[in-house]
Amino acid sequence: QVQLVESGGGLVQAGGSLRLSCAASGRTSVSYRMAWFRQAPGKEREFVVVISRSGVSTSYADSVKGRFTISRDNAKNTVYLQMNSLKPEDTAVYYCAAGRTYYSGAISSDLHDYDYWGQGTQVTVSS
Repeated sequence: QVQLVESGGGLVQAGGSLRLSCAASGRTSVSYRMAWFRQAPGKEREFVVVISRSGVSTSYADSVKGRFTISRDNAKNTVYLQMNSLKPEDTAVYYCAAGRTYYSGAISSDLHDYDYWGQGTQVTVSS
């Protein structure tokens, strides 16, 4: 079992920045690819970004490419999401997710490939 706790959400003006953190506890997160998804009111949960177990491979949704950066510190069992140039359309609840994998470079944007989820953190971007 892995427990994921997100933090760092809040209210920010358009063009601003936020840094989300996802702390994992329980079984080590080193065996998991880690991802961020988000869900806006009335919309389905959507993929934002993923980082492989090794940290070498990443993939971003087109909507955030060039503005968001994911990183992980395996020694601290923590994943970060640096969000810059935020837009009102980035407003959503952001969820951290962990997916078991045997392959160090494996990534996935499919939410069904993730086994554990955090409770979510609200990000609100005002115009």
